[in-house]
Amino acid sequence: MIRHRCWPGLNRILCSEAHGHFASAAYVWIDVENRNALYSAAGHPPLLCWRNSKGEIQRIESNGLLFGVEPDAAYPVCSVAVEAVDRFLLYTDGVTETENAAGEAFGDRQLERVVRDHRLQPASELSSQLLSQLQRWRPATVSQQDDVTLIVVDIL
Repeated sequence: MIRHRCWPGLNRILCSEAHGHFASAAYVWIDVENRNALYSAAGHPPLLCWRNSKGEIQRIESNGLLFGVEPDAAYPVCSVAVEAVDRFLLYTDGVTETENAAGEAFGDRQLERVVRDHRLQPASELSSQLLSQLQRWRPATVSQQDDVTLIVVDIL
């Protein structure tokens, strides 16, 4: 397992300066020349990877504690082989935790269904569809409790 070199330093700074506040973070470093990606997260949902050649979604988990919790926390880095037409989706838990009027979360299954259903559309269309479905899921009378952030990356 690879260890990220600068995240522990960032975490130590946040532990000493954030005074009880915490932050989640994630990154994907994509090396298109060598067809490899590195992924690491701090208190973040798993990276979703649509594997076009297999027609399936892979959940990639490489997670450490939220930044600001413990100064010496470890942040593992996962190496992921990438192929042409793979798609990565980074998102915050506000996506899956968005609730409807009955208090039910949008959830991982629905998120994966949207990714699968829109796998052939451009990244911008997947983003639009996902945001649209989240808005329909959460009625206007229910306030959004968390941020909704997502990034879609297509490997060419």
